[in-house]
Amino acid sequence: MALDALTRTRTETDSLGSMEIPADAYWGIHTARALENFPISKRPISVYKDLVRGLAMVKQASARANKEIGALDSDKADLIDRASQLVIDGEFHDQFVVGVIQGGAGTSTNMNANEVITNIALELAGREKGDYEFLSPIDDTNRSQSTNDVYPTAIKVGLSLDLLTLLDELDLLRRAFLAKAVEFHDVLKVGRTQLQDAVPMTLGQEFHGFATTLGYDHQRLTENAVLLYEVNMGATAIGTGITTHPSYAAAVVKHLREITGLDLVTADDLVESTSDTGSFMSFSASLKRNAIKLSKICNDLRLLSSGPQAGFGEINLPARQAGSSIMPGKVNPVIPEVVNQIAFAVAGADLTVTMAVEGGQLQLNAFEPVIAHSIFQSITWMRRGMHTLRVNCVDGITANHDRLGAMVGSSVGVITALTPFIGYAAAAALAKTALLTGHSVADLVVEGGLMSREDVAKQLSPARLSGLETITAAIPIVLPPEAMPEAPED
Repeated sequence: MALDALTRTRTETDSLGSMEIPADAYWGIHTARALENFPISKRPISVYKDLVRGLAMVKQASARANKEIGALDSDKADLIDRASQLVIDGEFHDQFVVGVIQGGAGTSTNMNANEVITNIALELAGREKGDYEFLSPIDDTNRSQSTNDVYPTAIKVGLSLDLLTLLDELDLLRRAFLAKAVEFHDVLKVGRTQLQDAVPMTLGQEFHGFATTLGYDHQRLTENAVLLYEVNMGATAIGTGITTHPSYAAAVVKHLREITGLDLVTADDLVESTSDTGSFMSFSASLKRNAIKLSKICNDLRLLSSGPQAGFGEINLPARQAGSSIMPGKVNPVIPEVVNQIAFAVAGADLTVTMAVEGGQLQLNAFEPVIAHSIFQSITWMRRGMHTLRVNCVDGITANHDRLGAMVGSSVGVITALTPFIGYAAAAALAKTALLTGHSVADLVVEGGLMSREDVAKQLSPARLSGLETITAAIPIVLPPEAMPEAPED
């Protein structure tokens, strides 16, 4: 019986001929041809669940619009609506089997969705899969639509949904750095420019800077997401709306807004919108910006934790695994390293998107499949990378207080704080002397009669050195509630 279930087939026919389709498959002949034609990535579109949900949302909105304007029988529209909802809810995703990389400008993906939703609807009606005389993937589920408006709209909806989870993870990472800013708020260290000693700061200020950077990226990603809200539903093949009812475009976007919860609008010029993919390029660029800046933070974490004996050794990253098969006890910064590699991949994906956008011709861009794959992969990898960076690295970072204190104490960079009182030339001469002799800057200033011991101590206090006395009121550190220090007891 089990063997019979595996070998049973049904016959489906298209304009090229007939094929045998596995009887239990919800996909059909158009999907089968795509499986033969595009064995490229070996990754089905179902790896991007929000793309699948986006496709189902578009089909559901179209069914409701067609029912509203009288373009589709009410019973058929309701079946398509119910079947689409099951896919939106996460069912049947394993039936979306066409590869993420494909020719045909996404036609295979659209047909995969049409066939799966149709066959789900047929089962809901008590019919056999493949009974397209009763309900057709093309004439009914694809009514008033073309791949050329369905596919880019589904991508935009899917990316908008996927972005929400990325933004959640990004904010959690930002908060993790803020918590460390509180923990390290009074830990003095030597700031550096061009890898050379500069002036003192606190480790808390450094980590607060990381958090601020991520906060700005959160804002930029949110702003660029709006570019995805302009869709071309109703354009059909090239933007002229051929085969659609005059009321369809407005009706389908209305229903799609209700289904997705996104503030979607119909493009002013459907011909332009159908051929243009610039919004994908802009959105991809904002992802690259976030990835590159996150990678820079990871570079800093690796450098600050380098050593532990012969490097900076200012912070300690959590030990996650043995670092060498030959050097006992070696531990590597593997979590920041993997995030660096994600950033490299995102930058490469952004170049792919740029070239694909440029490659469009006349009334359509045929390369939206690689655009979609590149951006969805970037979001997926970035979300996972942020999670592992937060949980397996940032949350467990500790400060090497003894080493930080020793470096600040021996740093000639502190003399910068005294230049308003002794002048740049005298400060430069004393810095050179301190480097050559190893004497402390404070002692040299006092011995030279340039300032009193009390005045030197005042100007070289931790609060003055880090600038906290002057900047705290002007630039407050905004912290999440859980990172706020507890109020002292009375």
